[in-house]
Amino acid sequence: MSKDKALLRRMDSSIDTKLSFTYEDVEQIASHILDRVKCRPKLGIICGSGLGKLADLVQEREVIPYTEIPGFPSSTVPGHEGKLVFGKLSGKSVVLMQGRAHCYEGYSPQKTTLAVRTMKMMGINTLFVTNAAGGINRNYNVGDIMVIKDHVNLAGFAGVNPLVGVNDERFGPRFPAMSRAYDLDLRKLALNTAKEMGFGEFVREGVYSMMVGPNFETVTECRFLNQIGIDATGMSTVPEVLVAIHCGMRVFGMSLITNKVIMEYDAEDVANHEEVLQTGDRRSTDLQQLMTQIVDKVEL
Repeated sequence: MSKDKALLRRMDSSIDTKLSFTYEDVEQIASHILDRVKCRPKLGIICGSGLGKLADLVQEREVIPYTEIPGFPSSTVPGHEGKLVFGKLSGKSVVLMQGRAHCYEGYSPQKTTLAVRTMKMMGINTLFVTNAAGGINRNYNVGDIMVIKDHVNLAGFAGVNPLVGVNDERFGPRFPAMSRAYDLDLRKLALNTAKEMGFGEFVREGVYSMMVGPNFETVTECRFLNQIGIDATGMSTVPEVLVAIHCGMRVFGMSLITNKVIMEYDAEDVANHEEVLQTGDRRSTDLQQLMTQIVDKVEL
């Protein structure tokens, strides 16, 4: 057995079954990843359902499947390939998460956000998060892109929060503020870039909420979300943002509106994941172009 494989096996036995991770665990995982790639990324991008094709634009690609990273959860959802893709995007050194893990897959919030802590340990200070979301705002159309200006952590109301537990100040403060979670300068950059590209008609700015899932929302739940000012809802992103802010990263988020939620009790239509993936495919080119232009302009 090679030295690298022996180390990986030892790390697997101690880390892979954990539900939460120490600072030393994350250091080990980050070191393991950096030993395998030449790239030293400055920007991390999390690709949501149907949005993984952005990785096709990365040059000088180096790819590591999640299954080869100790502690990382495997992606089990269609549209989430489960790979870290390192390389150059718009001339910037980046790492893309081609797929993410979700709490509804049975993972703890700490495990679903392990990749974010690992990115920070690898030297990344800016995180872009993307997701597929259902449109709550009745003025939104399928295929719209929403720049996230704030979120409502509905899952957190029930205690689903990756920051629960003993706090290690080396990661971040016990009580991090979330009132400016989504960086204002990055939001302005994205909206201005969208206008310059002629995307102004379908790029919005709004509030995102997370439900744990995996079921789509009931009619009454959607009406409630609309009443409290939610524009789009999904099953991810918020835990990742909480951890990113906790460890001092700048955050920018975008949602692709892949379906309109059902708000009428006698409606015959139902939400489904196939529609999510189909919308992702239809709008993927525009989303990739917008993201690459934002990456090109962002200062890291």
